[in-house]
Parts: sequence; structure tokens; C-alpha cells
Amino acid sequence: MSAPTLCGIDEAGRGPIAGALVVAGVVLTAPVEGLMDSKKVSEKKRELLYPHIIQNSQHHIVSFPAHAVDELGISQCMRIALKEIKAHITADTFLFDGNTDFGVSGLETLVKADATVEAVSAASILAKVTHDREMILFSQKYPEYGFEKHKGYGTKVHIEALKAHGYTPEHRRSFKLKALKGLDFYEEAQCALAK
Repeated sequence: MSAPTLCGIDEAGRGPIAGALVVAGVVLTAPVEGLMDSKKVSEKKRELLYPHIIQNSQHHIVSFPAHAVDELGISQCMRIALKEIKAHITADTFLFDGNTDFGVSGLETLVKADATVEAVSAASILAKVTHDREMILFSQKYPEYGFEKHKGYGTKVHIEALKAHGYTPEHRRSFKLKALKGLDFYEEAQCALAK
């Protein structure tokens, strides 16, 4: 009788004001050395771990671009992603890092699972690398925003670039930012979203 399988699930890009929300599910089929919470691993190490996770797992990655996050909202995107991962991966247990199941049945949750459960750590690395690689590509298209440095998060440098240049198609217009209040491009976006 085979051991029960665990699918670890984690996301990257829930908090940034630009870029995609990425959710990954992973069932490890062989051990991968050096797994831990993606936030505690250097970018270089994450890139080295990524192909090892891909080669030694059953995995599924779901990505929602900024416009989808604006249209659906984070919670609905998370719900869709979690259901899609459950539909594409066969496992006895699905464990999501955090404290909410977003209304998806048959999902277990655990705060800081990415630091204690290897399959969740692996999912966290797949999601983070997928998210960050895309932000680096965007930085080549929009060099004035510094996406390669802040990866879409609302840093001071990013906010100043937004004030100077306005939104790109990769920015989430639904995220309300006090620092942009009163600027024409921001107010127009808020009005458009309210319609």
C-alpha cells in the first residue's frame, strides 16, 4: 500500500500593485534538498531549486494577470486557482499555506506551512520564481519602473515611478493607493472600475 500523497499549495503576488497573482500546487515524487519558505531563500537559490522541483514533482501553476485580479478580485482568483489545482493534481491531502480555504471544499490550511511542510515550500518556490521571472520580463518592457528590483510591490521607488509615468497594463488599478490620490490617471482608473 502506497503512502498517502500530500499536495502543497502556495501563492506569490497577492500583495504587489503590479504583475500576476501566481498559485502553485506540488506533490513531490522524490526528495529535493534545500527546500524552505521561498521568502527565506535567495533569488539565486530559488532559481537553482526551481528545475529540481519541476523534475521531481507532479505540479500545476495557475497565473492571473493584473487585469484579471482587477476584474475578479484576489479572493475569486484564489478560489478559481485552488479548484483548478485540485482538478489537475491527484493527492490524498491538499494543504494550503494560510488560514483560509477561500470556500474550496476538501482543502486543509496551515499558517506558515511554507516553512514546515516541504511540498508547500516547493509550491512557494514555484509560485515565487514564476512571478518574479515575469516581473523581470516586464522590467525590459518598462525600464523606468524598476520591476526587476521591487517585483511589483508598492515600494517608495515604485510609487514615485507611478507618479511620474502613470499605469502600465501590468498595474492593478483596483488596488487603492493613498499616495496616488488626486492624480488624473489614478482617479480615471477608479472611476472606470466603479462603473
